[in-house]
Amino acid sequence: MAISLPNGTTYAVASAYGAAVNVTAASNAAECVLTTAANTLAVNDIVEFTSGWTRANLRLFRVKAASSTSATLEAFDTTSTKLFPAGGGAGSVRKISTWVPIPFMKSFEVSGGDPKYGTEEFIDYPDEIQVPNGFSASSVKMTIADDPSLPHNAVLQAATDAQAVTGVRAILPSGAPILYNGYPGFNPNPTMSKGQAMVVTCGLALQGRATRYAS
Repeated sequence: MAISLPNGTTYAVASAYGAAVNVTAASNAAECVLTTAANTLAVNDIVEFTSGWTRANLRLFRVKAASSTSATLEAFDTTSTKLFPAGGGAGSVRKISTWVPIPFMKSFEVSGGDPKYGTEEFIDYPDEIQVPNGFSASSVKMTIADDPSLPHNAVLQAATDAQAVTGVRAILPSGAPILYNGYPGFNPNPTMSKGQAMVVTCGLALQGRATRYAS
């Protein structure tokens, strides 16, 4: 069994995006291929996908292969036409062009995402039964050492004020990224306790599942 510690993980927030590129088709494949208008996407770019597929909409992905009119989303399996109806994935994609580091992260806590169940009972059956009913909403709470001179403060505040869906990236010590996308809620007022570092907090209400890569 592998045991991992988060020590050494680095964090960053998206501060600039490329222009949205129209996606005319998205394939049903082990790794989804987007057919796009002319683009300048490249391998390893991180992109936000706005899609007619609700399970893909507003998620972040890494580009595995690209041409001027296509992009392959790494490890995004869309083979199930039940989950990803054929012809339904069109939309747009935009590249995150600038990441601003968030240094001195005290904690990065994910909450929610728990399975939900609907409970039913029937006259002719003595026991209640439960059936799957999706998952609860997920969010992240970031606790960051207070230093208002650092640039991430302005980025998080601007995204909060604009109520703009914004990407956040964690890179584990192994080099593997985890990509989150959601609405930030930055509180610039520091918490102060005697003998402890002042900290500020920022929430992130996730708008889709995080995307995790093994390397």
